Amino acid sequence: MSLTTQELLTLIGTHAANLVEDGMVVGLGTGSTAAAMVDALGARAQDGLRVTGVATSIFTQQQAESYGIRVVDLADVDRLDLCIDGADEIDPALNLVKGRGGALLFEKLVARQADHYVIIAAADKLVDRLGVRMPLPVEIVPIGWNHTAARISDLGLQPTLRMDGDEMYLTDGRHAIVDCTWPEEGLDPVQLAHDLKAITGVVDHGLFIGMADVAVTVDKDGVISERRS
Repeated sequence: MSLTTQELLTLIGTHAANLVEDGMVVGLGTGSTAAAMVDALGARAQDGLRVTGVATSIFTQQQAESYGIRVVDLADVDRLDLCIDGADEIDPALNLVKGRGGALLFEKLVARQADHYVIIAAADKLVDRLGVRMPLPVEIVPIGWNHTAARISDLGLQPTLRMDGDEMYLTDGRHAIVDCTWPEEGLDPVQLAHDLKAITGVVDHGLFIGMADVAVTVDKDGVISERRS
């Protein structure tokens, strides 16, 4: 019998939390899978594990602190031993699409400072190429967002402004997000990552290219597998 979603989250969250060693500085991701890891890490911290967290969102910071985990600002550390986060898509080269949870900028900033970047996800996040499961989130400045979106569309993407009810969705950094549908024939993610960053008004994008060291996935039966870059 297949496990429930919550059982799978608990399973992979616990597996990831067990990668953390005493005294580590750890980047704490955002999203349902990362939240399961923080829950498991919080239990270990309450049992005596000494760990310092660097959160990728306000939500994750509050979650970690509720367990008594010490959370510091990214600017207060030179490096992190480890960063653990989820992903929305993972290709065979471990390139990622992230950002459905709206924290892509902070997630990327934290991941860049980590010695090891571990991605945890359900096995259905594994794809042959990026762009087949979900749109690509691109974080942009709100001012003149439509003009920035038009320049993004020139790259072959179809951007749609993310909304929060009747209002423009804003990230923790007070930026907007456009969710960009890929063309059917796909795009080169490496070139696309470069081209998006060159657009004035784009803060960052959900393409995490060449960053992950390992992807840990769990299938519907609870079998955990690893892919390394």
